[in-house]
Amino acid sequence: MNIKFFNVALGISLTATIFSASAQKIYKQGVISYSTEMRGQPADVKQYFSADSSATVVTVGPANVKILTDAKHDYLAVLIDVPVASIKKAGIATPAELEEGMAALPTFTYTPTTEAKQISGFNCKKVVAKDNKSGKTYDIWITNDISVPTTAIPFYYTAIGGFPVQYTAFQQGQETSITISKVTDDSAPAGTYGISKDYEKGSLADLNPGG
Repeated sequence: MNIKFFNVALGISLTATIFSASAQKIYKQGVISYSTEMRGQPADVKQYFSADSSATVVTVGPANVKILTDAKHDYLAVLIDVPVASIKKAGIATPAELEEGMAALPTFTYTPTTEAKQISGFNCKKVVAKDNKSGKTYDIWITNDISVPTTAIPFYYTAIGGFPVQYTAFQQGQETSITISKVTDDSAPAGTYGISKDYEKGSLADLNPGG
């Protein structure tokens, strides 16, 4: 009797352990880390996210760049901080700039595949994304190990069916390969999602008046 009870208890314990190991981790806020290139220079990126906001902080050379967006995609600000040059500028997108930027982004049709592999500790599966404008295809590796708010996923991949771990990013007509290194549930430092008073504010065009 005792042996039978022990076996049942062991079975329940193992089942619970397996379920726990495969259960999806849900993030309501956190930090996504990865490395990339910006204008040919290596850059370290931390993307802070919450249910309604995202702040992508890029460190490249002596400059710190922060990109602020919201869940509705009707707000975009780019902050540039270069301490050695005493530069602190913030460009806030005008409605026309937002419309132009959104129009330039690709729209995709997704085709799931059976290919799978581990990337940065995530169980990933490949999805082929076809750009409806250019016809070009991209291999995107997504995971369902975690669930995040849409603010943590590039706008053009929100309907892909998972969290992109290895993918192609698009910005200002440029393509960049991204591989996520880790995701944590750390809280964003105070003021991360705002613009402090010491920034000179203007439009996005004001950040690059020469075009």
